[in-house]
Amino acid sequence: MSHVINMCELSSLQEQLEALKKENNSLKEKSRQHEIVFESAMEAIIIIDEKFHFIDCNQSACHLFQLTKKELQKRKMCDFLSLVPHQQLHKQVEELRDHDQAADELIIKLDNGQVKFIEISIKKNALGTKHLALMRDISSNKMLERERTINEQLFKDLFHRAVDGIVIFDGSGQFIDANGSFCSNFEIDKSKLSTFKLDDFIEGENQFKLDKLWSILNEGGRAKGEMPVLLKSGRKKVFEFTSTSNVLSGFNMAIMRDITEKRNMEMQLFKSEERFREIFENAIDAIIIWNNDGRIISANQSASRTFELSVENLISSRIYDFMDLNDLKFRAARKEYLRSRAIREELLFYMPNGQCKQLEFTSKMDVTDGHHLTILRNVSDRKMMEKELRESEQKFRKIFNGAMDGIVLLDNSYNITDANPTASFILDIPLEHIHEYNLHELISYDKMESGSMHFFDEMTEEIPFKLQNNKEKILEFSLKRNIIENMNLAIFRDITEKKELEERLRKSDTLSVVGELAAGIAHEIRNPMTALKGFIQLLEANVKEDFSMYFNVITSELSRIESIITEFLILAKPQAISYQEKDVVTIMKETIDLLNAQAILVNVQIQLNHNGSVPLVYCEPNQLKQVFINILKNAIEVMPSGGTIQVNIFIKKDNELQITIIDEGSGIPEDKIKRLGEPFYTTKDRGTGLGLMVSYKIIEEHCGTVEVESKVGNGTAFHITLPIKQTM
Repeated sequence: MSHVINMCELSSLQEQLEALKKENNSLKEKSRQHEIVFESAMEAIIIIDEKFHFIDCNQSACHLFQLTKKELQKRKMCDFLSLVPHQQLHKQVEELRDHDQAADELIIKLDNGQVKFIEISIKKNALGTKHLALMRDISSNKMLERERTINEQLFKDLFHRAVDGIVIFDGSGQFIDANGSFCSNFEIDKSKLSTFKLDDFIEGENQFKLDKLWSILNEGGRAKGEMPVLLKSGRKKVFEFTSTSNVLSGFNMAIMRDITEKRNMEMQLFKSEERFREIFENAIDAIIIWNNDGRIISANQSASRTFELSVENLISSRIYDFMDLNDLKFRAARKEYLRSRAIREELLFYMPNGQCKQLEFTSKMDVTDGHHLTILRNVSDRKMMEKELRESEQKFRKIFNGAMDGIVLLDNSYNITDANPTASFILDIPLEHIHEYNLHELISYDKMESGSMHFFDEMTEEIPFKLQNNKEKILEFSLKRNIIENMNLAIFRDITEKKELEERLRKSDTLSVVGELAAGIAHEIRNPMTALKGFIQLLEANVKEDFSMYFNVITSELSRIESIITEFLILAKPQAISYQEKDVVTIMKETIDLLNAQAILVNVQIQLNHNGSVPLVYCEPNQLKQVFINILKNAIEVMPSGGTIQVNIFIKKDNELQITIIDEGSGIPEDKIKRLGEPFYTTKDRGTGLGLMVSYKIIEEHCGTVEVESKVGNGTAFHITLPIKQTM
């Protein structure tokens, strides 16, 4: 019985053993499958303990960390997280502690220095106390994402910073987005961009171009060309565009560049080329274009006429064929041309018919395609005219510089542009500085200052002129306006001496008439005067009453009449002068003594000043005394309130003696000083003018001079100069 039980138990045990074997085999198979899955997994699978030491890992983990499994099992997770901030690691540990699972993106740094981005997911206590970590290398994704971010940023920068206009539009041409350049070029406010479309800027006559653009864009995905547009302001522009379809979210993009100015410049260039061709063909001057060998490759009709060859024959020639290559001037010009690459010169050119022409030319190197451009002009006739003009200029200059009259050339503002030496001498201005003056600065004249000279083409006047040293001259002035454009001619002559001679002649004629009149009057009056004087004396002796005062007045007036008659006789006939060597100081003292009584009556004092060594003078004493009396009497009479008369006698030069008589009277105006000494001209109420006239005549006969210096309110000074030795 027990044996049967044992057999039953054994059978049951065998069945259990078989079941266990099957289960074991099943577990082994599953374990093998799990091992295969573990090792074959694309993601890195790592088993770590609580301190993040590596316990086990698959091949992907070894590949990720580039270490063997044995090497990894000796390491811990923190060895590879040196680039992860400490705060982030602490946050992940806290999250794993509080939750069953944690996930994040980390940066690991391998032993070889390589850096990788990983995506990690950790399951807490997945295998008992062990954690299961799944890692995936996302470095490539990160690089792609980074590149995408950079590309997007670059696109944005390019989009917004681009000089060219960039616009995004849909299939109907409606604007979606655009950069600042596009909005500026199309004069659109960006906030209103979505209200516009391409058709709004295309004129009807250019609609076919837009339709063609859409057709090419839809078929090929790209289109490029030029498109004229009409802006809302009415301005027209031309844009060069490149368009691409489906660039962004199914939208199209166009890059547009404003080429309006470029097209305008091209049009101007075209017109300029047209003008150049027109000028080239119709220019009066000869124009030739030649290469470095001197071969003429183009020439105009004027060149054909200048070189007396047809254009076809001229083009087959060399420019050097018309020149003397041994001419020194040609060699110098060629050397300068090669150095400076441009030249302006004149040379002799030898024509095929044997004629020699002087041509002025301008040549420039590398004007077009490395060729030379030369413009020539025949100046043979001009050279002849210049020669004749130079000869004419020389003749004019000789006449101009040798003229006896002063000649001045003026512009319309009367600035002096040229003058001859005589003008420089008369005006007392150096010839090299005379062009710095204006005629108004030199000559003060009413007609000039009022501007009325502009109404006369010609005028001749006598005008006063004051030199820089204040010396005055009288000029005979003639002006001829507009002899050529902006050129006037002034001719003047110094007639100061002529006027002085005329004045002296006038005075001489006056003296002659006065002399004849004086002789007649003196003769006719002297006889009655003698009778009057005799009868007055008889009457005075026979009258018993006391009428002495009346007789004294009558006698005094008769004496005055007799002195006037005596002065008349001095003018009427030459006096027999007996020159003697006398002391002028003594003569002056006698005169002062004679007039002292009259001077004292009006409180006038006469002071004589001399250095005591005044030499004797050859003179007629009585005549000098008469001169001194006349001048001193005048000085006394102009000082009714008293004062002092200074008489100074001194040696002026080696052979001249000067007597100066200075009063303190009211002075004489400058315009009246010039007339002193004229017959019957006087500044006194009862004067005759004969006293000074006789005095001037006496000093003149003594070969002396009288100069008057006076200022109104400051008195008058008479300067009498006498030679010490007379030349008989």
